[in-house]
Amino acid sequence: MPEHAPVALITGSAHRLGARTAQILQERGWNIAIHYRNREDQAHSLAESMNQQRPNSAVALQADLSNITDIRRLGTEAAAQWGRLDALVNNASVFYPNPTPEATEDDWDSIMHTNLKAPFFLLQACLPALRASSGSVVNLIDIYSEKPLADHPLYCASKAGLAALTRSWAKDLAPEVRVNGVSPGAILWPEGDAAVDAGYQSIILAKTPLNRTGTPDDIARTIVFLLAEAPFITGQIISVDGGRSLNM
Repeated sequence: MPEHAPVALITGSAHRLGARTAQILQERGWNIAIHYRNREDQAHSLAESMNQQRPNSAVALQADLSNITDIRRLGTEAAAQWGRLDALVNNASVFYPNPTPEATEDDWDSIMHTNLKAPFFLLQACLPALRASSGSVVNLIDIYSEKPLADHPLYCASKAGLAALTRSWAKDLAPEVRVNGVSPGAILWPEGDAAVDAGYQSIILAKTPLNRTGTPDDIARTIVFLLAEAPFITGQIISVDGGRSLNM
């Protein structure tokens, strides 16, 4: 691939929505910096698969997004890998319930550091390269940033903050850098401690006009659209939720 192929750094892209976004961008000729924290095997497997399709088109980069030194190193390494950086996708996120009476300072730090602090300082680290390429940023927000989910005050606050950053950056960084957001609805159900039972899933789907969950492709293709096909769009947050936000 020519050296001038555009480059994207996608946080949390070893699995789920981030991985699918990486795959679609790579298929379109982009080079991808796959960020991971703990999913080393998945990240390197994804990079290897991409490099089999097109040599030197993907690299896996480890960083703990709660650590400011790691954040800055990640931005530097991603920009240095191919000598440019055209896109930053802030996809990595922490999500779990934390009712106010029981929430701890550790909960605050865990959620706010990954969901809000990391995107800010990672963009700061990437900004010289993004400006040089007239690049673009997409932040993964959430429909609950506007109409909060019960017992998730810190998560909702972090995503509302990221929405505010999206709009602020769109003004402050123009005209060199465009900044937009994507707010998923029910796409992939949460895993682990945040998992929801079938009954609650049915309630969510009943409030979704399209009466189904979306797919990772729905999110990934919206991100790709904003990065590669929307040069006159900035400061916008697109809800990809099957109409769910109409019936919150």
